[in-house]
Parts: sequence; C-alpha cells; structure tokens
Amino acid sequence: MSSILMIVTGANSLTMKDGTQYPTGFWAEELVTAHRDLVAAGHEVTIATPGGVTPPVDAGSLDPAQTGGEAQAAELSAYLDAIAADLAAAIPVADVDASDYAAIVLPGGHGPMTDLAFDANVGRVLVAANDAGTIIAPFCHGPAALLSAKRADGSNAFAGRRLTVFTDEEERTGGTGENTPWWVESALRDAGLVIDSAAPWSDHVVVDGNLVSGQNPQSSASVAQQVIEALA
Repeated sequence: MSSILMIVTGANSLTMKDGTQYPTGFWAEELVTAHRDLVAAGHEVTIATPGGVTPPVDAGSLDPAQTGGEAQAAELSAYLDAIAADLAAAIPVADVDASDYAAIVLPGGHGPMTDLAFDANVGRVLVAANDAGTIIAPFCHGPAALLSAKRADGSNAFAGRRLTVFTDEEERTGGTGENTPWWVESALRDAGLVIDSAAPWSDHVVVDGNLVSGQNPQSSASVAQQVIEALA
C-alpha cells in the first residue's frame, strides 16, 4: 500500500472574462474515478486543499446531462456521500510534506484555474515532489496546478516536460467557451511545457518519467491505472 496525496481545488467559482462568476469546483467524475480506483487497488488517499477547506463539487458535473444519465449521476453522488467525511477532513496544502507521499494526484474541474494555478504552497509541494521523482498525476484542468511550480529564478519546474491537458479546443467547444478568462493549454505552453494532445474528448494519457497526465474526464480511469501500475 502506498500513501497518495490528492490535491483538490477549494474554489467554488471562476471569474470570467466579462467579470461574471462561473460556479465551479472539482469535477465529480474525475475525483470519484481516481479516488475509487486508487483505494480499490489498496492505496491510502489523503485529500488536501488550499486552506484545508472542504472541496466543493461542481454541481454541473452531477447533472445527468453531463454524466451520461440518471444512473451515473446517482452513482457519483453516492460515492461523494460515502467519502464526505474524508472531503471535510481535507488537510491544508501548507501543512503537506511531499516526502510523505508516493504519488500526488490532481483532478480537475474549473476550480484549479482559480486557486491551484496560483497557490505558492501547491507550487512548493509540486517542486519538491518532482525533484524527488514522486509520481505526479494531473488531469483535465488539474495540470493548471503545474503553473504554480516555479523555481527561485521564476522558471517553471516542469518546463520541457511532455503532458496533456484539457485543450483550448475542448474549452471553446464544450467548456466555458470564449468567455474563458484564460486558457490552460496555452498558459502551460507559455510556461515551457510541451503539450501532447489527442482528438477532443478522447481518452488520452501521456507519461513522461514521473509525470502522468490525462486530457479530460474521459481519461480519468486511464490516469488512475497508470498511477497504480507505476506504484506497483
């Protein structure tokens, strides 16, 4: 059994380009799939958020129109209810010692665009974990958190690394559209990371050493499986 840290957004809204507030949080399918599969494989998952707040679920991610039907929405809700105590007991990222964990998993939702991408403590943890060769597995919008991983000279600790992320095309066509305040894929490119994208909405995982990334919600189970295999 390995100890895994799951860093989750604590933000419940995203300020859009026009100044309006877009309700958000973590994407249910992503957190549930990763948490469920990692625990089923025998690993211990600790949840952390900025400030130790209870991570909010994006209500849209529990809409049957988004989940693929009433049964899937009910299944996601039931799992979140089952781990409600774990979510409420989220530890502050500021208290995290990266050396305590064999892997760090970062699910998405638009929330990371509000907090994880700019949180110095998230950056500290990711830099330390990366330097130690710890498995780091962000997916969908989770890779936004890598933007916080800056070294003393201002460079990004993941510059030059290959990964995938929710693409700008996916954002335009099935995300928040042209009112998106900033584009995660473009921001990662600007920070020096190398983006490896597949067709929109396809299950796509990229492994570059200790960095395991997934493109979108459809990639959630594949990311978890790659982490499980790496830990084995």
